[in-house]
Amino acid sequence: MGARKETAAFILEQLDRPDRFTVRSMFGEFALYADGKPVAFICDDQLFVKIMPESAPLAGRSERAPAYPGSKDYYLVPEEVITGDRELSGLLLRMAQALPFPKTKRS
Repeated sequence: MGARKETAAFILEQLDRPDRFTVRSMFGEFALYADGKPVAFICDDQLFVKIMPESAPLAGRSERAPAYPGSKDYYLVPEEVITGDRELSGLLLRMAQALPFPKTKRS
């Protein structure tokens, strides 16, 4: 199905520090970046956050599901966490601190 631009914009609006977050379109879906590092995907108008120690607080409030067919599991973040959890931005930024920068492509 694919994610709508409006969904990506809505999720960005819910984050406390929008200047530190960006989304990029990829294959009809979106990748969510925190400080230039990919921390989540927006697929089928739903937010999927990488499972890692820094994202563990989502475990009790989110189910695990693949972001797209054949992918590993991610935390499928419900809308009430996106709209009502003021800690989500900080959690995503802590994840970015723990992740390496994406490798640059050689031409």
